Amino acid sequence: MYEHLLFSTVNAIASIVINRPAVRNALNASTLEELSDAVERVRVDDSIRAAIITGSGDRAFVAGADIGEITGLNRSEGESFARRGQAVFNSIEFLGKPVIAAVNGYALGGGCELAMACTLRIASENAVFGQPEVKLGIIPGYGGTQRLPRLVGKGHALEMLLTGQLISAAEAHRIGLVNRVVASSELLPAADEMAKKIMANAPQAVRFCMEAVHRGLDTTQEQGQLLEAEFFGECCVTDDMVEGTRAFLEKRAPGFKGK
Repeated sequence: MYEHLLFSTVNAIASIVINRPAVRNALNASTLEELSDAVERVRVDDSIRAAIITGSGDRAFVAGADIGEITGLNRSEGESFARRGQAVFNSIEFLGKPVIAAVNGYALGGGCELAMACTLRIASENAVFGQPEVKLGIIPGYGGTQRLPRLVGKGHALEMLLTGQLISAAEAHRIGLVNRVVASSELLPAADEMAKKIMANAPQAVRFCMEAVHRGLDTTQEQGQLLEAEFFGECCVTDDMVEGTRAFLEKRAPGFKGK
């Protein structure tokens, strides 16, 4: 179905693999379009509870945007180029279902931005992260200047953005860019395990948690708490809340239905 992606679903988990190994899985316009379509498939399919995004091979997650498509852009074209990538990555961040980035090598430029758009990030020991755009005379355009400081803080973000230097998986974990670092052979199993841990919980509660965090970060703490209270109330009228509390009192595993 796709030229540059591999898409499959097993046990309610969608696997989206960026499949351009000859160019280290660089993102060109057609790959972004396919990624957008794959994410929409995950969104509308109620049988899919989570997704894992990774790159083909063991050298690169996504080594950046296709530089050949950037050369020669004028101001208007450059802005449109950035906005299109931002829209695709926003659709991942605000999908309403957990998306785990399994970072299996170079995650540079647009690749780092793609990983940051995911809900959680698990990296192999050989993963390398960076936003080296300043070395090309540009800045990140797919959300990097906004997501990076929110994840790692202003100081760490500015150091990465202004120097363009690459960092190891261990350093990415130290500053909070990734959640876990595992051996390369354990990367996909670890991502699958993480997805299953999330999927064991009430789907609507998971969605409300993510939305409360996303929207709350753009407000004051007081406003965020009002939002949290609103979502808490929404949870209280779900069948899953009844099932979850009843299962706890009855000392059994809950059987959530997402209702």
